[in-house]
Amino acid sequence: MNKSEMIDAIAEKADISKAHAAAALNGFIEAVTDELRKPDGEVVLVGFGTFRVASRAARVGRNPSTGKSIQIAASNVPGFKAGAVLKRTLNP
Repeated sequence: MNKSEMIDAIAEKADISKAHAAAALNGFIEAVTDELRKPDGEVVLVGFGTFRVASRAARVGRNPSTGKSIQIAASNVPGFKAGAVLKRTLNP
């Protein structure tokens, strides 16, 4: 499902216009992004899951085409852990 299909689904399930659904989805994405930018930012949606940022340490990697070692910089990566209700829904 892409973003426009998600907007269509939200509009149908919430019985709202596509414009309002798009605004709601964009607002959700912006709110999650803003929270994750904060130090120790985390978004917990009970039953659905948790969005959080994990830190990846710097490491040595290998260029697959040349075989040479390269230094990969440390970075922060977003992550999502599914909640219990979502897991149960997917595994009845």
